[in-house]
Amino acid sequence: MTQPTTASRRPRTAKPKLDAVAAAAIEQAREALVEVTEPGQVGEHLRAEPAGERLVTHVFDCTMPGYRGWSWVVVLSRAPRAKAATVAETALLPGEGALLAPAWEPWAERLKPSDVGADDLLPFQEQDVRLEQGYEATGDEDEDRVAQWELGLGRERVLSPEGRAEAAERWTEGEFGPRQTSHRGRRGTVTATCSSCGFLSLLSGSLRTEFGVCTNEWSPADGRVVHLGYGCGSHSQTGQEETDHEAVRGAGVVIDELEADLELQQPTSDEQAADESAADESASGEQAADEPVVVDAPSETAADAEKADAEVAAADEAPAPGEDGDPASSEDSGRPESASTTEV
Repeated sequence: MTQPTTASRRPRTAKPKLDAVAAAAIEQAREALVEVTEPGQVGEHLRAEPAGERLVTHVFDCTMPGYRGWSWVVVLSRAPRAKAATVAETALLPGEGALLAPAWEPWAERLKPSDVGADDLLPFQEQDVRLEQGYEATGDEDEDRVAQWELGLGRERVLSPEGRAEAAERWTEGEFGPRQTSHRGRRGTVTATCSSCGFLSLLSGSLRTEFGVCTNEWSPADGRVVHLGYGCGSHSQTGQEETDHEAVRGAGVVIDELEADLELQQPTSDEQAADESAADESASGEQAADEPVVVDAPSETAADAEKADAEVAAADEAPAPGEDGDPASSEDSGRPESASTTEV
């Protein structure tokens, strides 16, 4: 037969009642805040809340710059059978939508690698998971020389496997990590990676299988650790498949003047008048050249004219052949007459 179990009951606590005397002392609470704050930092009265038996909390708005959502509180208490309340405490408390400072963290956890500069000094960490014990010099010159030659060490601490893994993951996800290759020239791809570039200097140790240092001054990764799958347009074999290589610098400059752009401009009134006068002069000169040139012959002198008139008169007065028994005419009667022509 099972016995009934009895659960322990929690004592009921009655909700405190709002004390009327303390709740009405609003001006008393405000004066308490004015004594501990600067002028203009206390706003209007928001509410009065019961905080316990004969304890009342007065809430005032906070008007301080940078304290959005905060409130001033004043706790008033009243002694039993007392007719006046007294100030218990004052405070500045955040509300639900208040702007709060982040949770406090130690500087060692809050500090980030991007916050450290070249002149900042970091504290020594005795136990660093990224490092492990390396080869320490023994003082024997021969032994130290052999160890440093074979292992490439000489430092008290070197990278641990975890430290190398973290560095490799960080470099792979960084700006100079692997890129997609494509011979179609798509955006965001490269035709060749750093693994075939002549400007790549590989790292030493196990990291040389994935990373190296770029030594090309024309590359955006110059002096940076790059993944072997990274690539850029400054690859040592860039443009090898193209037919047109770099132009010869001594070939000179060729200027194409076969085409020229002409701009037509409207002449001004003065220029138009000058062109019309030049055209009229040219037309008159051509017309004069087409007409024949008449040269006046020299006039005859008066002596020549008198001589010619005398010869004509003598010819008219001479007798005709056969008249006045001229023997010459009889002898020539049987011959045909010949026409005589007198030239003047």
